[in-house]
Amino acid sequence: MQTQKFNFKDIFNSAIEIDGGKIISVQKIIIPIIQRDYAQGRNTANIKRVRKNFLTALYDAVTNTPITLDFIYGDLDDKGILTPLDGQQRLTTLFLLYWYAAKRENISDSEYSFLKNFSYETRPDTRDFCAELVNFQPQFKNILSAEIQDQAWFPLSWKKDPSISAMLEMLDAINKKFSNVQNLWQQLENISFYFLPIKDMGLTDEIYITMNSRGKQLTNFEHFKAEFKRRLDAFDVAISDRIILKIDTVWTDILWKYRDENNLVDSGFLRYFQFICDILLYKKNDTPQNYSRESFFDLLDEFFSDNVKKNIELLENFFDCWRDIDIDKFFEERITIGDKSKRGVNRHEIGKIIVYFDNPNIFADCVTSKKFSLGKTIMLYAFTFYLCNRDKISDENFRRRIRIINNLVNNSVASELSDSEKRQGGNRLPAMLKQIESILLEEKIIAVDPNFNESQLKDERAKIEWLKENPNYAEDLFELEDHYLLYGQIRIVGLNYPEYFKRFISLFNCDYDLIDCALLVRRSNYFQNQNKIYQFGSVSPSSWQNLFHFSKYNEHFEDTQLALETLLSECENFTDGYLKKIIDEHLENCKRKKNFEWSYYYIKYKEFRPQLFGKYSWNDFKNAPYLFTAYQTPKRLSEKAYQPFLKAVDAENKISRDYFGLRLDWGKYFIECENAAYVVKESATSKIVDRLEINQRNGIDIEDRILKFKNWSGKNIYCK
Repeated sequence: MQTQKFNFKDIFNSAIEIDGGKIISVQKIIIPIIQRDYAQGRNTANIKRVRKNFLTALYDAVTNTPITLDFIYGDLDDKGILTPLDGQQRLTTLFLLYWYAAKRENISDSEYSFLKNFSYETRPDTRDFCAELVNFQPQFKNILSAEIQDQAWFPLSWKKDPSISAMLEMLDAINKKFSNVQNLWQQLENISFYFLPIKDMGLTDEIYITMNSRGKQLTNFEHFKAEFKRRLDAFDVAISDRIILKIDTVWTDILWKYRDENNLVDSGFLRYFQFICDILLYKKNDTPQNYSRESFFDLLDEFFSDNVKKNIELLENFFDCWRDIDIDKFFEERITIGDKSKRGVNRHEIGKIIVYFDNPNIFADCVTSKKFSLGKTIMLYAFTFYLCNRDKISDENFRRRIRIINNLVNNSVASELSDSEKRQGGNRLPAMLKQIESILLEEKIIAVDPNFNESQLKDERAKIEWLKENPNYAEDLFELEDHYLLYGQIRIVGLNYPEYFKRFISLFNCDYDLIDCALLVRRSNYFQNQNKIYQFGSVSPSSWQNLFHFSKYNEHFEDTQLALETLLSECENFTDGYLKKIIDEHLENCKRKKNFEWSYYYIKYKEFRPQLFGKYSWNDFKNAPYLFTAYQTPKRLSEKAYQPFLKAVDAENKISRDYFGLRLDWGKYFIECENAAYVVKESATSKIVDRLEINQRNGIDIEDRILKFKNWSGKNIYCK
């Protein structure tokens, strides 16, 4: 028998197959005496949290996305009486929610009459309360619980009944949460659950009654295991016996080190099983986003939907491959944790890759974390695939090839590492898995779309071919890849001059500010245009990472390449002193020739170089190169922005935030910049009252305008 899904209304009078193929129609749901009191309406801190979360989930279901609750099991006798032995709390809440919707929306008696067939019979009082409640029509003019308690049929003694008081509390919570929902009665169809007769799970009534009478509840894993075994038995009893034995023995041993705070491996098993089911979906060009993840039944439905034998084989391989190895050591010998934000922390180690996760043990992260990113999913698949194919892939080849995959993951943006069919490019994961298999088995990047980042795929193909001709430079290349400014994308350095690999590392051991200025000396347009914002280097690693990672949105990437190539060609071992000499000679040459381009000021005056993002904007770089703005945020203009030619002369911190730093506010007057002048204007009228012209030749300053302004402002009456 397949598991059946119901909503609370439809389960009444539904035909359910029980043990031996017998069909029974559900007539009543009775919460038996052996069950505990209704708890979801209690007022303890923990229950309040549970109640809030559960009602929020139900609210989302009726207003947005349908939900399938975990399964409910119990006994269904020949008379059609369903006695739930787990799930009575959820059923009772659904009873109250359906009652609320029926009464709130004046649903006809005939349509909600099935509610009369639900009874909470832990005590006579609770049974009678449920019956009276169904017949009562509130006015919803007062607090709902108060209106109910004010009725003649509600004796004072019921207030002391823990289940009744909890139901009243829940009704108030429901009223508060759902009072604004339109067509609630109809939308309740969005809430469903699974039901299993207990005999269909291969367990006796006595076991469940004993467990419930002692207050012990089955875990999700125990639910899963029982249903998993039932479905395996239906497929092949011998295979079922083998798999269940492994779950209880060798697979538990694998997970034991990563057990939870309750000393259980249950959640770890379910998380890894979900990872396996996700892989199965990707392999058939599907995505988990098309399926509900609320219940492990959804996972089982996926697992047993088709190709069951092949799915079981993958399940066994993906678990068995971790047997007889020290998993922590396995990852520690192959992975180092990196940090893109901190200079110099990523040190190349032969035979290892650098990843940007919290934990080098990706397997442990999968089985212990509630959230497991798609990047980690891809990397865990690669490691698992290797372990399943160690007879075909040597350890040496794997360490080289996993580096290729890691470079692809590190340099593919979130939209590319997406399994959403709605995003641009569609679901890339199926193609990515094929690419991973090709790289690991053959060190070959295949043409399959959509895939990882196209630019990085192109670079990895080039590196594979280049290494065949230059094997002696392999470690130098890998060390360059591991640099924290590059994390695998080395296009900025290129492959034409392998001697530059170590020179790049030497250069970026120097002071970033000096590197920025030295590059500008060697090529005055080394920067890039990214969506009309110009990116320079700065003291922050992120600015250099933006420059060095090729993107279709980065204009003039080649200019940065040429500037870097020029600088790298000059020296084998860079020092701060070497860079400072380049800068000082350039500044002296500018003074000697009286040729003060905008870049002279950028290099000469520290105010031109913001300390974080290296972002600038020009309105007209070609015709007005001296008119630009320094940003103080990564992506947009803000009140902290400023005109550098004003900032450099602003001894009294009079830059105006109201005008994005484009004015010096001097009370009655303010100063603005033109391409070849400082201009003084009246604050009240913006009338020009004075100007300081800058002498130019062919549009380039022939005098240092910063020094000229400082001398002029000390004598000018408007600057007092």
